Amino acid sequence: MSKHPILRLKPREGWRVRAGAPWAFSNEIVLDAGTRSLPPGALVDVEGDDGRKFGVGYYNANSLIAVRLFEAPPGTDTDTDFFAARFRHALALREALFEAPFYRLVHAEGDRMPGLAVDRFGDSCTVQITTAGMEAFVDTIVEALEAVIAPASIVLRADAAARALEGLPSYVRAALGDTPARIALEENGTRYFADLAGGQKTGWYFDQRDNRAFMAALAQGKSVLDVYCHTGGFALAAARAGAKEASGLDSSAPALALAEATAAANGLRGVCRFVKADAMEELERLGAGRERFDIVICDPPPFVRSRKNLESGARAYRRLARLAAQVTAPGGFLMLASCSHNMPPDRFRAECAAGLARAGSRARLIRDAGASPDHPVHPLLPETAYLKSLVYAVE
Repeated sequence: MSKHPILRLKPREGWRVRAGAPWAFSNEIVLDAGTRSLPPGALVDVEGDDGRKFGVGYYNANSLIAVRLFEAPPGTDTDTDFFAARFRHALALREALFEAPFYRLVHAEGDRMPGLAVDRFGDSCTVQITTAGMEAFVDTIVEALEAVIAPASIVLRADAAARALEGLPSYVRAALGDTPARIALEENGTRYFADLAGGQKTGWYFDQRDNRAFMAALAQGKSVLDVYCHTGGFALAAARAGAKEASGLDSSAPALALAEATAAANGLRGVCRFVKADAMEELERLGAGRERFDIVICDPPPFVRSRKNLESGARAYRRLARLAAQVTAPGGFLMLASCSHNMPPDRFRAECAAGLARAGSRARLIRDAGASPDHPVHPLLPETAYLKSLVYAVE
């Protein structure tokens, strides 16, 4: 007998699950009375119509992705030992990649932990839960993290917009220890500050680590404009690498305050300047004034938050590319990024190219990259490769 309720795929449906992917969509499963009665986040064992067993996962009738599999055998005990084993596996990869404990420790499906992201800041962690199935394991997750890395503090960042789609409330609270007002982290030799409780997402964007290093390597003696700079990640890395000036634009005063503090801590106040402004409006103003920068970096928030926003988001990326190209000096470099997983890579490249053309810019694409390796991509879920970063040499 199965330990959990059995949920079955429809005949000739769920081809990605049958191929090994961990998602089953609502139109791919049999919705009988028993399935409809399951509460959001209920553990289930998934089987094919032919009796083939696909393992244990959790179910939510409110979500388009109705089932997310743990990629574990049917009936697996998803207890503290289970989560601790998964965390140890994830930790081994990060310790092979990085010397210092500043990284994304758990990246959802990329680490076979759907709906869960854990960022590590030395002896502090932020935990982001986006699904009802993972919400049921909050206490278990905390216990497992204590067993594996013994953090001094754990902050639950249960405030992602995706939680509303799962019928979950939004909250931020300390699950262990005190929540520091700000915390120091190290990346590529630069010391930054992050706000774990009040900052965006989980407090820091580890996914851009390698892209920051690439752009910083181009910055010696150059002028740099970091658009949507948040806490100044790109601008500060460029300044430390020898940029003659590095300016950051963002609409968040608290984020800019952390950027200023980071500049001071690294002795870069004379090089860095941070401006509170609407990014698009400021780019319009700079372009009209014919101001130019040797390096322009644009890492905006997601313009395509759902599939229904694809066309409006595509127009926004096209506009951003046009405005950014207009303030990039000939012989300079332009980086354009998208963290919208609903924006396909080929469409993003096409919209950026269209924006460059409308700006009258001639440019060559010299780098097409994604997230740093602590954000592993599930090989059967291209959706998990959400970050796109394009770097152009502008003529």
